[in-house]
Amino acid sequence: MTGAEALVRCLECEGVEYVFGYPGAVICPVFDVLYDSEIRVVLVRQEQNAAHEASGYTRISGKPAVAIATSGPGATNLMTGIATAYADSIPMVCITGQVEWKLMGTDGFQETDVSGAVESFVKYSYIVDRAEDIPRIMKEAFFIASTGRPGPVLIDLPVDVQEAEMGEFRYPQKVQLRSYKPTVEGHPLQIERVLKALREAKKPLIVAGGGLHLSGAVPVFREFVRTYRIPVVSTMMGLSVLPTEDPLNFGMVGNNGHSFGNAAVREADLVIMAGARVADRTIRDPALIEKKLLVHIDVDPAEIGKNAGPAIPLVGDLKHIFTTFCRQESRTSYQEWADYLRAARSAWMQEFKERDLPTGIDPGRFMRALSQAMEEDAVYVADVGQNQLWSCANVVIRQGRFLTSGGMGTMGYALPAAIGAKIADPSRQVVAVCGDGAFQMTMMELATARQYQVPVKLVVIRNRTLGLVHQYQHYHYKNRYSATILDGDPDLGCLAKAYGMDYLHLSMGRDTDAVIEAFLRDPDSSVLLECDVDPDLLA
Repeated sequence: MTGAEALVRCLECEGVEYVFGYPGAVICPVFDVLYDSEIRVVLVRQEQNAAHEASGYTRISGKPAVAIATSGPGATNLMTGIATAYADSIPMVCITGQVEWKLMGTDGFQETDVSGAVESFVKYSYIVDRAEDIPRIMKEAFFIASTGRPGPVLIDLPVDVQEAEMGEFRYPQKVQLRSYKPTVEGHPLQIERVLKALREAKKPLIVAGGGLHLSGAVPVFREFVRTYRIPVVSTMMGLSVLPTEDPLNFGMVGNNGHSFGNAAVREADLVIMAGARVADRTIRDPALIEKKLLVHIDVDPAEIGKNAGPAIPLVGDLKHIFTTFCRQESRTSYQEWADYLRAARSAWMQEFKERDLPTGIDPGRFMRALSQAMEEDAVYVADVGQNQLWSCANVVIRQGRFLTSGGMGTMGYALPAAIGAKIADPSRQVVAVCGDGAFQMTMMELATARQYQVPVKLVVIRNRTLGLVHQYQHYHYKNRYSATILDGDPDLGCLAKAYGMDYLHLSMGRDTDAVIEAFLRDPDSSVLLECDVDPDLLA
């Protein structure tokens, strides 16, 4: 057995069904073995998108996904996708080809020190020097990627190691890593302190983060919230932890969050951060929540106390901890606090309904109407920019998922991530929403969708500017719009036709419902919907 054969056998042992990648000479031994494997290779059109498609796949399937690229520019292209996954704690195994061992350090053709380059945004990285080590390394990589705080792991694989013969193949049943033992069970004394704080609080609030999705804790978290009747706000990555219209859901917090959600944080006397970093886009001033009784629950001890010092730190797996909470009898009631927050939310909704409409499309109303028309368990994938902010503020999620690039804010994420999500669960409706700037960063993935017959529902919010930077220049540079006007854009109708997609165009608000109905009508057709938006509209 060769090293390449061993690697593919390891993927099969891990139950991998798809790999997302782009071949090159020094990774060809692996692709040659994949040719005879039942694992399906999804050929992306640029390596960054291999990681984004793997991200969408794993966020819906719950299983670590695999991205593969060759050395040099293939590996460096992949790095933006790796950094995006790391920022949002997405479990992923990334495999890069490398030049022969004897050429490493000689500036050989397409040689890059990819392991060194990604050091600050991977959980761990390997450079494989012996084919015999591949089974152990692969087992460790999947374990590290998917346990503790999830994240990407890199395996850099020289071509001569892929071609080298090895002895009998044995895939390890267990992983033994002395230096890596994530805490799963929360400390019982700290758990009791949290429960005592809840009994004594008058205005408690949970800030729900993306860690709840990653740990598979959403069902038990919902049980806990409804048992204890505690109001909840979400970070951007925590959206869809609760259905949007749940009586205890009070929106998104942060720079671009709902006013009533941010007011809840300001007025709460107990704040429980659950699977959320105290990051600048969520909590602009950490001193604000340090003045309250702050509980921070996270599987990563490095996050607790990094930006704000909690009164009660609790390290552990969120699914395990909230299961423990649910076993305790609840004697809490925060009815007056919840009623106060509902009144603030109702006032915002009334203001939203009465807001003057623009002459063309109101993106917030469009996104609300789109998400309400989508299926109950649909997946809504938002890109980065104004479209993301409009989506976060207005999208209605019931039993589905909201996906986006939060920590890194990588433009072009939505289309490839939506492809990965649809591959993960073909039965679910998946819709990608992006701006015209972000779309042009990864629009080549329409070819991937076409090749593998993945029906793509794609909305392009077209305002012919790089909207969020354009907006920033409006506020901070007195309308000096430098390099944010998108002249020379393609005709999206012709582009859709070139990729064999249906095309719809929305330019007037009164046509919204009819166009959305046509857009979603056929689940098996790929549709590009161009939605005209005034370039001067602000998010």
